[in-house]
Amino acid sequence: MAKKVLIVGGVAGGASAAARLRRLDENIEIIMFERDGYISYANCGLPYYIGDAIKEREKLLVQTPQAMKDRFQIDVRIHSEVIAVDTAKRCVTVQSKERGIYEESFDDLILSPGAKALRPGIPGIDSSHIYTLRNVPDTDKIKRVVEEKKPSSAIVIGGGFVGVEMAENLKEKGTRTAIVEAAPHILAPFDEDMVISAERELVQNGIRLFLNDGITGFSDTEHCVKVQLKSGRVLEAELVILAMGVRPDTEFLRNSGIELGERGHIKVNERLQTNIEGIYAVGDAIEGVDYVTGSKTAVALAGPANKQGRIAADNIAGIPSVFEGFLGTSIIKVFDLTVARTGANERTLKAAGINYKSVHLYPMSHASYYPGAFNISLKLLFDMEGKILGAQATGYEGVDKRIDVISTVMTLKGTTEDLTKLDLSYAPPFSSAKDPVNMAGYAAENVRKGLSHVTTWEKVYDETEEYQFLDVRNAEEYDLGHMDGSVNIPVNELRGRLDELDRNKKIILYCQVGLRGYIADRILTQKGYEVQNVSGGYLSAKDFLYQIEREESNESNEREEIRAAEISDTPIASNMALEQKNDRSKAVGSDKETVDIKIDKTLDCTGICCPGPLLRVKEAVDQLKVGEVLKANASDPGFYEDVNAWCKNTGNQLLSREREKGGITALIKKGAAKLEEEASVSNKNNKTMVVFSGDLDKAIASFIIANGAASMGRKVTMFFTFWGLNILRKPEKVKLKKGFMDGMFGKMMPRGSRKLKLSNMNMMGMGAKMIRKVMNDKNVESLESLIRTAMGNGVEIVACQMSMDVMGLRQEELMDGIKIGGVGYYLGEAEESNVNLFI
Repeated sequence: MAKKVLIVGGVAGGASAAARLRRLDENIEIIMFERDGYISYANCGLPYYIGDAIKEREKLLVQTPQAMKDRFQIDVRIHSEVIAVDTAKRCVTVQSKERGIYEESFDDLILSPGAKALRPGIPGIDSSHIYTLRNVPDTDKIKRVVEEKKPSSAIVIGGGFVGVEMAENLKEKGTRTAIVEAAPHILAPFDEDMVISAERELVQNGIRLFLNDGITGFSDTEHCVKVQLKSGRVLEAELVILAMGVRPDTEFLRNSGIELGERGHIKVNERLQTNIEGIYAVGDAIEGVDYVTGSKTAVALAGPANKQGRIAADNIAGIPSVFEGFLGTSIIKVFDLTVARTGANERTLKAAGINYKSVHLYPMSHASYYPGAFNISLKLLFDMEGKILGAQATGYEGVDKRIDVISTVMTLKGTTEDLTKLDLSYAPPFSSAKDPVNMAGYAAENVRKGLSHVTTWEKVYDETEEYQFLDVRNAEEYDLGHMDGSVNIPVNELRGRLDELDRNKKIILYCQVGLRGYIADRILTQKGYEVQNVSGGYLSAKDFLYQIEREESNESNEREEIRAAEISDTPIASNMALEQKNDRSKAVGSDKETVDIKIDKTLDCTGICCPGPLLRVKEAVDQLKVGEVLKANASDPGFYEDVNAWCKNTGNQLLSREREKGGITALIKKGAAKLEEEASVSNKNNKTMVVFSGDLDKAIASFIIANGAASMGRKVTMFFTFWGLNILRKPEKVKLKKGFMDGMFGKMMPRGSRKLKLSNMNMMGMGAKMIRKVMNDKNVESLESLIRTAMGNGVEIVACQMSMDVMGLRQEELMDGIKIGGVGYYLGEAEESNVNLFI
């Protein structure tokens, strides 16, 4: 008599087991039970069908019951739910739509019941506006609502993979969308520092995030549902998607004798056999072993489920086969960004008590000299024996293959040294001679062999030992933004400037991404210095400081009611301040109108913060002839609106602007220096400013306004008088012969911009240091950099002669390039101005 095998549940695990079993044995009787009408479908594609990325519903259905019967002679019984398993009698109880309740015996049993969406007992959770997404029927319901009712607003509860995918696809359908996540960050399998780029991508595309904030209740209104958060906020939307995770659908096994884990998962051994002989389990409902840590875990992913179905079938057919554990390799699309990972994250390693090291790199997706290269943020976790523990990556190109390669090496029990030996394909459009995977291996090996001494920003800010903070980037990079308290010695000048370093202090250094920092580490270590190089450099610092800022902001959030129409019209619930709408179309013109435009000059402003991109654009446009076109690329979010305003105010034409792959591209056609109609209305377009105050905050505001006006092509005159003159003083002491009173005045006043106090909250000088740190953390230019930029862009800085005389200041004590003038000069300039400010 032929063996009889029952399979409870289809989809990835059950359907794979059935097909494999038939291929191995033509004589086995195979019966599959599925509670709904779909035995095998592309679960991971459901959100993309709702968002219309997948147009045809039929493409989601991998196998139909009839196709399984015709090809594999499998008895597929749909609308048949197994409600109990009797391990003693070796039978299951089935509740069937056609046959009612009956029993079916088995010789072997494969359990693939899957998991179902969490619906915790929160008040109001049964609202008709609230949906879950787990299967095809769920998808059909949500699709019908989106297509027929066209909700203007939606809230996704949960920032996991399904939640993020649903938020993106709802936004692509034109629905204003927010994500509410109880954890401090979205996408829990990733480390917080690696997921920040995904959060930024969501916000830049109009998704609002409410992080570290749980749900306390739901309540219906006439057309919407209100969502109450623990913080006191009240959100309101027409559609709510629950994506709070899943739990194993194993309640029917409670009295079967089959052993379950704490959270209800079916316990299995490496052969995927339960504690009952002849009963196997696969898929989302099982508890297996973490491949890295060896601890018990569960992973709800289609890839492992497919493999497990095959392994269970092999063992039933007499082919010894084992499942070695969950590696958890996974990937997600977040609009244009790709986010992927494999193995353990830092949180998992700490919980398991595993000592580990990490390196953070920013290699290019392919050769930097070939067009279209993007940085990949790549993090590798490993131990000092060379075992690879995990990897995570984000970027706009080439992320998937790097994580897949590392996952492969991990599966084959390779080491960090093996990463350096991999012979990977190379051509400029695809990679570099040293692939990012090789580079990760080199970085890890340098740490293991003591050739590199890495630290992280988190450890730097927890550092209690006194240290010297060193930035080894070029001066131009330093001026565009640096870490507070760091001194700048470019790596190429380091050997000749060692006397500027303190041998008695630890040197903590950084560069832009870590490579030059490693070179500086090698130089200084061999010269006898104690050195630590910050992994990921200045680029990773921005994410680290953003984490701190976000946490502080979340702690200080006040009660806020946000109605449906407002969900995406306000920024993230932390201080991200990216107030952009999701206008992904070209602002002016169409693809047809702009595709044949000749580009006369290309400008790369990526990595530069406001007002840097505008200033660079102005410089580039100034070099063009009237009618020529500039193509400008920037990563600063504000550039999208700024470039539009700049063009309107300078008589240049904005041909197009668009967001793509995390950047903003603008095409600008140079116009006449002044619009004729503008000139006919008024020739008085100059701007003048009287700077009376010597307070740091007011000085910063003055130069920000001046730079903004200068970028608009206006003549700007800044007239410094009395205490404002202190802003212009040189920081070093100038030896001059002065009278007693003049000398005393000079000693009592701050010498230069770095000594200025705040107008409020000065706190004996600490306030000024704090505001400078905040500016640096947010990549806002320092006052000194703003002054240099203003002078470089033609802002006229005038020191009042009368005030200098009164205060005993001489021209030699002021910065170079300062004009000395009187009230008459100022009044003459003011006469030609249509804006005159007194600060």
